[in-house]
Order: sequence, then C-alpha cells, then structure tokens
Amino acid sequence: MSLFWTDLVNRLTPYVPGKQRTGTDVIKLNTNENPYPPSGHVQAAITNVDSDALRRYPDPHSLKLRQALASYHKTEADQVFVGNGSDEILALAFMAFFTGKAPLQFPQISYSFYPVYCDLLNITSDVIPLKSNFSLSLDDFGGDCGGILFPNPNAPTSLAVSQTNIKKLLKNNPEVVVLVDEAYADFGADSVIGLIDEYPNLVVTRTFSKGRSLAGLRLGAAFANAELIEGLRRVKDSFNSYPVDALAQAAGIASLNDEKYYRDTINNIIATRERTIDRLKAIGYQVLPSTANFIFASPPHQNAGQAFAALDRKNILVRYWNNEQLHQWLRITIGTDDEMDQLIEVLQQLD
Repeated sequence: MSLFWTDLVNRLTPYVPGKQRTGTDVIKLNTNENPYPPSGHVQAAITNVDSDALRRYPDPHSLKLRQALASYHKTEADQVFVGNGSDEILALAFMAFFTGKAPLQFPQISYSFYPVYCDLLNITSDVIPLKSNFSLSLDDFGGDCGGILFPNPNAPTSLAVSQTNIKKLLKNNPEVVVLVDEAYADFGADSVIGLIDEYPNLVVTRTFSKGRSLAGLRLGAAFANAELIEGLRRVKDSFNSYPVDALAQAAGIASLNDEKYYRDTINNIIATRERTIDRLKAIGYQVLPSTANFIFASPPHQNAGQAFAALDRKNILVRYWNNEQLHQWLRITIGTDDEMDQLIEVLQQLD
C-alpha cells in the first residue's frame, strides 16, 4: 500500500508467475516452457536480419508475419493480429470487447491473469465453477453476459473441450465475443481457428512461446473476422503502439517455415508426457488426461505440499497453489526425458 498509489493500484492483486531460479543444476518444470530449442531456421533468421533494419522501426503492421500465419492456418491476413506475446493480445481484447458491458464469464479455476485484467479495467466478472473432476462444461456459460473467455486446454488442469461443444457455445451466444485462449493447443487440443469465417463472434489467441520454443521473444497472434481484428488494432494503436520487433517477426516466420522440426518437437513432448503420466500413476498419483505440455497430478495421500517441497530441495521446480481448491495438486511442465526421470526418482522416494 502506498499513499501515492491510486485506489486502483492499491486494490490490485497482480499475477504471480512461477518461481524463477537460475543455475545449471535447476530443472525448471514450473513455467510451461518448451524443453527444446527453437528451430535452427529461427537462429539463422535472427542472425540474418540486416543491421539497417535494426536502426529503423519495424513494420507496424507485421504484414509478412501475418501473411505467413494466414497461409499456415488457412485464413486471410486481415483475419490475423500479432502482438508482443498472447498476454498483450488478451489485454487488448479485454479493452476492445469486454469493457462497459455485462459480466465477463470465465472459469473459476483457470489462467490467473484473467481476474487481474478485470480488476485493472474495472470489468465485472462471472466465474463459472468447474465440475468435481475439474472438467469444464460449456453448457454452464452464456445467457446474460458481456463475453465468454476460456483456455483450451484449460490451465492448470490440462483438460480440453471439444470443437463440437465450442461450436454449440458460439451458436447459442451470437451477440457476445467468445475468446478461446489456445496457448497450449499445439499439444493435442482441437483448434477452432478454422471456425472464424462461420462465427463472426469468435476470437482465438495463440502463442509462439510453448509449441515453438520462443518464450524469450514474446510473440503471440489472434485470429478472428476482420472487424474484430480491426478492433484489436484500434485499441493497440491508441494504447500501446509498439509493434512486434524486427527480430521477433523474422523468428516467427522462420518457425512457421520449419514444419518438420515443429512436429518432431511436439511429438517428443507428447511422448514424454504420456510416459510420465504412466510412471506417476504407477507410484500412486492421480493424473488428469492432458492435451497440454504440462500435467496436473495429485500425490498419494494428496500431500502435494510435501511433494512440492521435496522437489524444491532438489532444485526441481513445479507449480503449487496452497489454496482450498488446488492444494492437493501439482502442475508439472513436461521437460526432457532425463528431467522427467529425475522428477520421478525424487517422488518415488517419498512415503
């Protein structure tokens, strides 16, 4: 609290990211980063950016990157928006589509940045409880609301909803924007980018941070009809006119052009994920089915705090929330096979 802060700043509860710890002996499984480096094409593209381009401002419209994304996802360039990470795009979407309206609906257990944006922008919210098995029922959304937002798959639970159920939600709520946050969709969930022509109220956000190993560059994209994309652009150019930088634009295009490496990386992570799930179940863990690059697991006797502390002492970082709803669960990012072996070795030693 500060005498000089506004009432808004005093009441904010900021988003808290996963613990950061450096060192060669740290196994970082708490921030959902990709354990593999980006495509070699990405490094080459960054290196080959002409120095003259670095003294100039980058293309404010990121046209070449938007065209590459449109080609990759079979949309039009005017249906694509890019930003400095999907979090920036989410913030712009909150301002463009959800302020000054009826309550915004999103899951009660979900990405914890959503309520932060609501507090910051004075948006009322209507949080929708999950089922007892942590699944998300889209039948519980809609009605008198000012918008609908959910991740697919959800975080931190790793569970996804089907494209069929999303289409039903869109059809039943044509008057409000439905934003599907596909930050983790690379790893097995049904993407709904292909539905933006059919449903003019649909916005889909994606990131290069997870599936494409570019968290350090902060690059995200949104897909929607041209009218909604123009709304995002108008807000950005009125609030934060800084475009995606030249290096990130080059890296994004290079990543999209190396489909084989991308698919190989995704398949490796999925294989490690399923292997880890099997091994955790073998030592008594309850693990939810995952379509993400992380898993949601509850230890035997539901003592997640003990498991978290034991891993932390070994410099293995996972995510733990000590609250009523989640205190029996850990969110574990999928690392390399060797990193997951070390995780299992520590957990096997616990009583």
